[in-house]
Amino acid sequence: MATFPVINMEKLNGEERASTMEMINDACENWGFFELVNHGIDPEFMDTVEKLTKEHYRKSMEQRFKEMVASKGLEAVQSEIDDLDWESTFFLRHLPVSNISEVPDLEDEYRKVMKEFAAQLEILAEQLLDLLCENLGLEKGYLKKAFYGSKGPNFGTKVITNGKYKSVLHRVIAQTDGNRMSLASFYNPGSDAVIYPAPTLVEKEEEKDLYPKFVFDDYMKLYAGLKFQAKEPRFEAFKNIENTANLGPIVTA
Repeated sequence: MATFPVINMEKLNGEERASTMEMINDACENWGFFELVNHGIDPEFMDTVEKLTKEHYRKSMEQRFKEMVASKGLEAVQSEIDDLDWESTFFLRHLPVSNISEVPDLEDEYRKVMKEFAAQLEILAEQLLDLLCENLGLEKGYLKKAFYGSKGPNFGTKVITNGKYKSVLHRVIAQTDGNRMSLASFYNPGSDAVIYPAPTLVEKEEEKDLYPKFVFDDYMKLYAGLKFQAKEPRFEAFKNIENTANLGPIVTA
């Protein structure tokens, strides 16, 4: 069984750049994901992000437990504890307008650290977009422009290649002991960005567009209803309405 791809970004600056770029291309075409190492975000800083996130979760759960005991009584809560949903989730938006100052119950230190973390992830995400452009034969900055819309991309703590690069089906495996923490960051197109396969790729491959043109916000509304289904039904739905939509060109910065 092949091991999933791990990309060492330090090798992009030396003699192994070509082979590393090929690894990225293979990962995008055949895997749909890859792990990055030596990506420029300090490991100690990432440890701080993890530590503060765990502290926030612990405090949130303690407060939730106290409120349940106050409303139901300790005996009632103890009898229900095995069936309780202990998930604690919140969304921090970095772009186009940050909401970090508006999210309640966050310590000042945590807000400051997460703001810096988002800024560093934004830089890394845009570096990756340019690496993808290079592999696809697109001009530098094409994907960033395609994502921009009129106000910039949506970025918070998620279709352009005409099927050349894959989106892999993935699921979380729950643990019976302990807890699981995820810090998922998504660099999405702007809400009004018009997304469609890059014309250069369609011309190169001498094939029709496999995916329809759509406004990203419309896609996300449809996605919410088909979230746990395969992606093909979403695009088929857009193919049915594409001819009636009034879509302009990609809006660039």
